[in-house]
Amino acid sequence: MATELLYGRRPVYESLRAGRRSFRQLLLADRVEEGEVIGQILELAAVRHLRIERAPRPSLDARLETTSHQGVLLEAGEYPYVPIEQALETAAERGEPPFVLVLDLLQDVQNVGTLLRAAEAVGVHGVVIQERRAAPITPAVVSASSGAVEHLAVARVTNLVQTMRALQERDIWLAGLDQEGDSVRIDRAKLNGAIGIVVGGEGKGLRRLVRETCDFVISLPMRGKVESLNAATAGSVALYAAWQARGFG
Repeated sequence: MATELLYGRRPVYESLRAGRRSFRQLLLADRVEEGEVIGQILELAAVRHLRIERAPRPSLDARLETTSHQGVLLEAGEYPYVPIEQALETAAERGEPPFVLVLDLLQDVQNVGTLLRAAEAVGVHGVVIQERRAAPITPAVVSASSGAVEHLAVARVTNLVQTMRALQERDIWLAGLDQEGDSVRIDRAKLNGAIGIVVGGEGKGLRRLVRETCDFVISLPMRGKVESLNAATAGSVALYAAWQARGFG
């Protein structure tokens, strides 16, 4: 079975807390400062009967391309993607209209992680990403999301437009986020009810067919001198606007 190496105190803690992966062992740097989070990690590792190995910090550095592991590594199984239907079932179980985030070929790990962290914070039921030409859920994305993605239902699909149409057949309205062309200012858009926020890739924005498949397009008003916000910032604003429209429920 393939394994991944998660790193960083908060990402490792959230992965253990979510308990959705299989786990092999926990690696801690010698003399790592055992504050509150490390204590919580050790408690969860004990509950899951994980082997705990202590090693010199350079040994942990050698396992990764980054040294920003904060003295904590976790050998874990691959990220558990789910069918989008599972996210819709969760919404139904909670008695809530579906709330979905659709990412159209985002590739920057930091942007993806930031959006996933915002999505988890506002209670999104599911996230849709495409298999090809988009960033998958890697340990770097887990780190960029501060572990939030470990609590999210992420569906990885072969055809994003087909999945969008399937969501529309379930009476979920799709709002594309785009500053170009005809759009509705976000404060004038109807974002309550069953909604999916569609965020385009860095630089190019939404692909033509993805944009045309959306039920409507929303934009953020800009007062300053810069022309636009990056995908992560704009997408996070849109997610919070949708949550507000849903009454912060």
